[in-house]
Amino acid sequence: MAGQTMRTPPAEPIRLPAHELVYRQLRDQVLFGEFEPGQPVTIQGLTEALGVGMTPVREALRRLTAEGALEFLGNRRIAVPVLDAQAIEELSIARKALEPELARRAAHRATVQDVVRLTEIDQRLDAAIRRGDVRRYLVENHSFHADLNALAQAPILTEMVDRLWLRFGPSLRVVCGQFGTRNLPDRHKDVLAALASHDGAAAADAMMGDVAQGMEQIRQGLS
Repeated sequence: MAGQTMRTPPAEPIRLPAHELVYRQLRDQVLFGEFEPGQPVTIQGLTEALGVGMTPVREALRRLTAEGALEFLGNRRIAVPVLDAQAIEELSIARKALEPELARRAAHRATVQDVVRLTEIDQRLDAAIRRGDVRRYLVENHSFHADLNALAQAPILTEMVDRLWLRFGPSLRVVCGQFGTRNLPDRHKDVLAALASHDGAAAADAMMGDVAQGMEQIRQGLS
């Protein structure tokens, strides 16, 4: 009728296929250390735990294995790889090459709203440290870095970093379990200050320090 405004119906939520949902769930479990490095898990056990069929579990495991997050042990068993000294060194080199560059780029693009959002994440991280909540610390720490990396608008570099985090995330959980959260180092406050002033060099320097401290903690914890 004349004079009436046509309302656009709300968009239906996107329904992800089963294999994608399983992949994301297992990815988070790997990333936040719910699978202990070296501990074997069977495909049948995962299908029962997740309440899904074999096919989506196999597809998710195939992807995670290709990303280096898991390794097949044979006889339908998989496990998170155990990091040795060489792996830790290579991960450190790769992170130092990539993450400071992402922070530098992010500093030139960050808005006031971006800094506020990252500050709120860092405050939740600090609260998790005070409570000794290891899993919440891991979630918020990853969220801070992932949101920061997204600001860089460098999808190829970001994808490479995402895969690196899958490789050392489980070991970080082990280290936190050994030493707790209170002595975990981070340079997030320095990163936030650099973002607020759009200082790319300072952001890169702060991230280099954050990465170096974090990987050294893992090295000491696993040695």
